[in-house]
Amino acid sequence: MSRIAVIAGHAESLIRFRGDLLDAMRANGHQVVAIAPEDDDSVRQRLADKGVDYHVVPMARAGLNPLADLAYLLRLSKCLRTIKADVVLAYTIKPVVYGLPAAALAGVRRRYALITGLGYAFTDVDSSFKRKLINRIASGLYTLGLRFAHGLFFQNPDDQQLFKEQKLISGKLATWVVNGSGVDTQSYPVAPLPSEPSFLFVGRLLKDKGVIEYIEAARTLKTLHPHAAIHLVGPLDSNPSGINAEAVAGWVQEGTLQYHGAVSDVKPYLAASNVFVLPSYREGTPRSVLEAMSSGRAVITTDAPGCRETVEDGVNGFLVAPRSSTELANAMARLAASGELREQMGRISRTLAEDKYDVHRVNAAMLEAMKLS
Repeated sequence: MSRIAVIAGHAESLIRFRGDLLDAMRANGHQVVAIAPEDDDSVRQRLADKGVDYHVVPMARAGLNPLADLAYLLRLSKCLRTIKADVVLAYTIKPVVYGLPAAALAGVRRRYALITGLGYAFTDVDSSFKRKLINRIASGLYTLGLRFAHGLFFQNPDDQQLFKEQKLISGKLATWVVNGSGVDTQSYPVAPLPSEPSFLFVGRLLKDKGVIEYIEAARTLKTLHPHAAIHLVGPLDSNPSGINAEAVAGWVQEGTLQYHGAVSDVKPYLAASNVFVLPSYREGTPRSVLEAMSSGRAVITTDAPGCRETVEDGVNGFLVAPRSSTELANAMARLAASGELREQMGRISRTLAEDKYDVHRVNAAMLEAMKLS
């Protein structure tokens, strides 16, 4: 039996994205401790219900203040020393780049990281000096932090290849590609399809998620299929590529879409749609797509890292070029025109979710790699 510490950058993600993994660790007889920055009573209670202890280590999620980040590293190390962790698994950039050296300083014998996506720092790097600078800083931090790793998980092969080509990791470091965070297919059962075309985007409202292209494609689609429903679900975000509330209000006012804000449960919105759309520029493996696939929905996403793995073009949905609202509108129009195609692709999505992305298979592969099975 091992004592495992899972370090997150956001408390709620421990439940939403890693809850099943924590359960699998506990089912294999391990003691599990979770660490995140927020003092969140709801998360604490839900983790306690799983038999998982929760520790708060404050962290500045945004910004690069060296003194604040060094303080985070030292606080993490003290926490890990106190709980006497044998194994650490860290995910998201700051828990990875500061959590792994903190674990080494605390004497944790086995240290692993999970790259869940590269986000703003690795998207459109050549578009501005600011982006280049952020990319160089992030690359340097990953290089330093991952020197303390014994193993590294990626959620798509493109990210793995990028880290190797840019020499962000040693050639001796063990790496694995897993099928995203997986999806619990029992929790996301197939829901009956609405008869009329209904499109859904779920995610943070960021330009890098392709929200602008989704809106432009929706406007085109409405000229061809005026009765098609266009839904947008997700929170506003302070990220540099975030979309402001005024823009969203304008889209609603012009009649392009219905905006539902941030929601705690996406199932009702999946049930009200029959096509899921994520025109993102880059992902790890998008959990929102996996949930849509499990629910039996056709998917339109981009031929981009992390997204392209989820769709067999023309089989369970369509792949379109990133940043192309024209290609996106064409794909949406093809599915709007055919209920039979929507149903056929939705069935195949469900099969792929069961065969490739089932959360229990994904977690079993991770535990085996970490010698925790």
